[in-house]
Amino acid sequence: MTEDSSAKTPNTIPKRIVVTRNGPYQPDPDIPIVDHLGVRIATEAAVRLCRCGQSQTRPFCDGSHVKRGFTDAKDPRRVPDKLDIHEGQQAFLFDNRGTCAHSGFCTNRLRSVFHPGEEPFISPSGARLDDLINAVRRCPSGALGIGIGPARDAALSDVSRPPGIEVSKDGPYRVTGDVELVDEDGKTIAQNAGASHEHVSLCRCGSSLNKPFCSGMHWSVSFHDPVPDPLREPTLFEWAGGYPALLDMTRIFYSRYVPEDPLLGPLFAQMSPDHPERVAAWLSEVFGGPRFYSERYGGYRRMVSQHIGKEIRPEQRALWATYMVQSADDAGLPSDPEFRAAFVAYIEWGSRIAVENSGAGAKPPPNMPVPRWWWVCNATPGARQPAAASETPDAGETDAPPGADETVQFEEHIRPLFRPMDRNSMLFAFDLWKKADVLKHRRQILARLEAGTMPCDGAWPAERIALFARWASQSETEAASE
Repeated sequence: MTEDSSAKTPNTIPKRIVVTRNGPYQPDPDIPIVDHLGVRIATEAAVRLCRCGQSQTRPFCDGSHVKRGFTDAKDPRRVPDKLDIHEGQQAFLFDNRGTCAHSGFCTNRLRSVFHPGEEPFISPSGARLDDLINAVRRCPSGALGIGIGPARDAALSDVSRPPGIEVSKDGPYRVTGDVELVDEDGKTIAQNAGASHEHVSLCRCGSSLNKPFCSGMHWSVSFHDPVPDPLREPTLFEWAGGYPALLDMTRIFYSRYVPEDPLLGPLFAQMSPDHPERVAAWLSEVFGGPRFYSERYGGYRRMVSQHIGKEIRPEQRALWATYMVQSADDAGLPSDPEFRAAFVAYIEWGSRIAVENSGAGAKPPPNMPVPRWWWVCNATPGARQPAAASETPDAGETDAPPGADETVQFEEHIRPLFRPMDRNSMLFAFDLWKKADVLKHRRQILARLEAGTMPCDGAWPAERIALFARWASQSETEAASE
């Protein structure tokens, strides 16, 4: 089956996104919209999605494109529309650099095939066929394709899934599910040669060279989303990367490691096709995310029912845990000691509970709540001083506090107050060594300093808090006078 097999059946009405002229995207109201964690963004009616990058209500449009004078013309500096074909031992790989959104999924996960900054960019014989297919399918821009012959095969390159829009973190809209892009007149938006019709990345920062498609310029212009609650400790679910990251991990586990193992293969031979989705939903809920498993599959009682009578052996459990940790590495889940301590602790605890519940004659209690896992022994991100060399000294205080009549300077007086461990603990939300970030969140930071809950290992002395308060007040006065 070749590329033209992706054509719509006659009675199918495709979902659409209208790309308005010099304005926002208007998706059909029944296309689900989720954030980068896979959590549904509530919408009561038809919405307009910002694409100028300036809206104060992102991802929704607030009319800022009009004030900015946003235009959606393609930039002549864009990478040319050119489809490259790479023949390998097992398959042909197709790549159009003019379509690439530079998300790094291919280069970060399959370095034996994809070589950033090198020529040739692709070595199509550098991995197994299943890994090549997975890399192509995970490309959010649709720049990559694969075929057994010298034509892109949609059945291999794309995944059959319902329409959806993911608002990626500080990046583009990732559209999946064969959604049609049209202009205000209903005319189909032209795509580059070889581009997928099932998944595409749409510009959200307003600076793409290839509008409406993302060209990776969000990296160059430092596009960032607002941080809704920067001082709240992240859940394990959030720190892991949410449901998409956990699903990537479980798909790797059940497609790469389980089938090849003589002990685990028979145990999961009859699993449902959506078993990886079910496990990812369970882990999402356990790690502090939404009630995905309870709402979609039935909660704790359902999970327990899947283990009763299986008589899982200790050696099978040990392999399951080992391969799950390896899959976390393969999927690029965070490798910091704090997250991995909590992650491995649950994998060990949960898998041992599964063995207990699967034993002959076992009668596990059916109405227990889904467990909620947290950081282990308060080992939260940034709760310790890392051993790796830091780019700046571990000061924690200024060399010479400013005089009473002297202006408090950020670089000289404020930034040195924050140690590397303080900075690392907040990097998931903002950078304590960047003046713009600290200015933006100064009131929340001051409130935490005064309450003694920041930094994480002990309250600041009163004189240091007073210095920060003085700088914050001075900054507000300067902003008001501008």
